[in-house]
Amino acid sequence: MLSSEIAALAGVTVRTVRHYHQVGLLPEPPRSSTGYRHYDISHLVQLLRIKRLTALGVPLSELSAVLDVPSAAEGLLEELDLQAAAEIDRLNARRARIAALRRSGSPPDLAPELAAWRSSPDVSLSEDMSRLEHEQLVLLGHLLGDRGHEVFTEGFAALNAGMIAPLTARFSALDAETPDAEVDALILEMVSALRPVQAKLVDLPPLDDQVAALMDELTQRRLLPVQRRVLREIQEQIEAPGEG
Repeated sequence: MLSSEIAALAGVTVRTVRHYHQVGLLPEPPRSSTGYRHYDISHLVQLLRIKRLTALGVPLSELSAVLDVPSAAEGLLEELDLQAAAEIDRLNARRARIAALRRSGSPPDLAPELAAWRSSPDVSLSEDMSRLEHEQLVLLGHLLGDRGHEVFTEGFAALNAGMIAPLTARFSALDAETPDAEVDALILEMVSALRPVQAKLVDLPPLDDQVAALMDELTQRRLLPVQRRVLREIQEQIEAPGEG
């Protein structure tokens, strides 16, 4: 048999056959006078054994021992079974995450539990504002951990959705032409709406300096100066001593 013929019979590629030669798993037959390797039935049997073991998950580095000493497979099979069980658990967890994402309608690059933090589709947001919100959630979802998700979810449950939606739309519409009186009024209304959330977030550890710096950098990239001013003043008023 030529290399193409033995590969076809075994259901592998010629490249795989050559690789098994290189790593010493399959004896390499001498070339004939015409320059071709000719394989016999023993090569095919060995190739089929290798294929069967690799299908079970036996790594190439362990194959020689199993091929030469079949009794060595007992302990290896137990390890392979444990690895397969762990992989099944990982796949089941992945399916659960996918199902949660489908139920929540959350984008796949966000954790499902963050879906409740997104603005309602009814809220009119600018493209930059939508991008900022999404990127903030991606960043926070990674940095906060499970406890952070839980506390923030409790905090957002305290929001008055009917109040915050129009405020968010007004914030998104701010620009350099917005009158100061309108900006100041929005700040007061947003502080009032966010105080219940702040009360729910008291158990959440403060963001460390690096996280805060990353969030600030994101804000600097996406928001207009007037929007950054609004956020700064909201934070100052909510955190002011004696407020609440």
